[in-house]
Amino acid sequence: MPDAEPRTPVTGEVEIEAVAWISRFVGGDGSSRKVFREPWQPGDTVRSVLQRFSARYPELHRALWDASGNNLGEHIEVLVNDAVLGIHHTLDSPVQAGDRLSLIGQYMGG
Repeated sequence: MPDAEPRTPVTGEVEIEAVAWISRFVGGDGSSRKVFREPWQPGDTVRSVLQRFSARYPELHRALWDASGNNLGEHIEVLVNDAVLGIHHTLDSPVQAGDRLSLIGQYMGG
């Protein structure tokens, strides 16, 4: 099987991926993923990009943030370039053009 072509960062944009049931909040069907390109601005952080993006999607905004609107809620996991937020990155970590933020719903059961 041939190797996949390397990803080339898109200059001036951050990719935001809404996966599975999270996609319902951004116009998806809840069973696949939707990918968006958010304009990157110098000085952007994970928090500023997600706040700017979620402000356009009220249902996502309510699901993603706690009541203060400044801290993440409990049911959506954020990945930065495939690394879970809180391990190598925080909400205040800088993002660069070409970075990818993934929003993945937590699954619970018993």
